[in-house]
Amino acid sequence: MGAYVRAYLRRPAAGIFSSAIILLALPAEAHHPGGGGNTGSGGPINTISADTLSEGLIAASVRYEFIRLGQLSDADLLAAANRGTHAHSIRSIEAVSLSVAYGVTNDFTVGMRAAGIRRSDIREPGGVEDMLTGGHMGIMNANDMSGLMSPDGINRRGNSAGFGDVTMLGQYRFHNNAQTGTSAAVLFGFKAPTGSTNQRDLFGNLFEAEFQPGSGSWDGLLGAAFTKRTGRWSFDVSALYYLITNGTQNTNLGDRLLFGASVSYRLVGATGSSKEVELHEYCMQPRNQLQEHCLYHANHDHSDMKKTPYTLDLVLELNGEWHDKQRIAGIPDPNSGGTTVYLSPGVRIGFDRFSGFVSVGVPVLNEHNGVQSKPDFRVLTGIGARLN
Repeated sequence: MGAYVRAYLRRPAAGIFSSAIILLALPAEAHHPGGGGNTGSGGPINTISADTLSEGLIAASVRYEFIRLGQLSDADLLAAANRGTHAHSIRSIEAVSLSVAYGVTNDFTVGMRAAGIRRSDIREPGGVEDMLTGGHMGIMNANDMSGLMSPDGINRRGNSAGFGDVTMLGQYRFHNNAQTGTSAAVLFGFKAPTGSTNQRDLFGNLFEAEFQPGSGSWDGLLGAAFTKRTGRWSFDVSALYYLITNGTQNTNLGDRLLFGASVSYRLVGATGSSKEVELHEYCMQPRNQLQEHCLYHANHDHSDMKKTPYTLDLVLELNGEWHDKQRIAGIPDPNSGGTTVYLSPGVRIGFDRFSGFVSVGVPVLNEHNGVQSKPDFRVLTGIGARLN
């Protein structure tokens, strides 16, 4: 048994914690962090895999996301204000998140994600009249706007940063066929209003809800995922809907639909069927190593899982989000909502219980309502680990 355990520890199982932190995707619209997806040791990076953690396993990940936005010019902002609509520009969005997931059973995983969020270089057209008639009516008054004016009519409000909302998500795998390599799961959960909603700009004025790290709203999540594995290939599709409610400043930030499709290829390292991987994970736990089927498994050759000390996966994904217009006091904001779809090549390397990854997304569809800053590119990187 000791020899088996040492051999197991040296090899990077294809599914030690594949799709553990899967779930905890945040909205990916132009002014919100995106991504989420799978931070396990195999399969997609952004898309949600249908695979779950084995019973009793715990996995965690730290992720960093950077979204560069195409800034609106001062002329664009002033032109929008002259048309009686309130537009704004943002340079970039950064998010650092910590996720933890636990395998309640072999087919049911629960996870939690918390993030810090920063939006940089927020600019808006200035003037009291514009602020009162441009869609943020009732949120700010004339006294709040003292100090916002600049000589060129543009308010350079600075950055907004703080702790974001916490997301809780469950994944139940209702179909798992080792012979066909297919699995399917439903996703469900909620987002709690734990984030900061009191961030202020350089002049001491309260940022609007869309710029705050937290939403102030309780939101529901519902979705599904499907995975097909064959040899060194993995194909995944997923969709996750956010049902948004009213939050801070009487603002509803708009429902979201996150969707994705991924193909990944194991370039280097062992593959192993999902059934074999699950048995390895189960027998790896000390309390199970002396069970009869684990002893039998330990005394048989598993050469495919001992070929290399690491794994290397190539990943190509299409990830997108549709988001509804936000509503302030029930009034739709014409400069909000739309659809973004990224083409995202990526790579993942795994060693023992650790997995590192990087994905670069380039928009292939950027359809947004009204006048908005649109994503130029997105970079997502991080590291995940099995903790037991």
